[in-house]
Amino acid sequence: MEESILALPPKLQARFLRMLELIARHGVHLGYPHTRAMGNGLFEIRAKSMEGIARGLYCYQSGQRIIVLHVFVKKTQKTPPKELDKALKRLREVKKHDT
Repeated sequence: MEESILALPPKLQARFLRMLELIARHGVHLGYPHTRAMGNGLFEIRAKSMEGIARGLYCYQSGQRIIVLHVFVKKTQKTPPKELDKALKRLREVKKHDT
């Protein structure tokens, strides 16, 4: 996922990394508009700058470690099903190896 984050435009990348720092510090209590629960242990990071809007889908491994599953630049109002499917597939892999 690191390469996906680094591929974001510079200001959007900085905002996204800042959101990750805040999540690491405050956990699930950061809340809207920065994060949102998507269900089934999947959460969304929301980063916005003049360069656009980025979304990251993540989960918690063993309750503590943040695993960023998928990062993309958002171009539509709703999260595209293709992007959500990628994250859900990776979430199943994380859960399979987290037992």
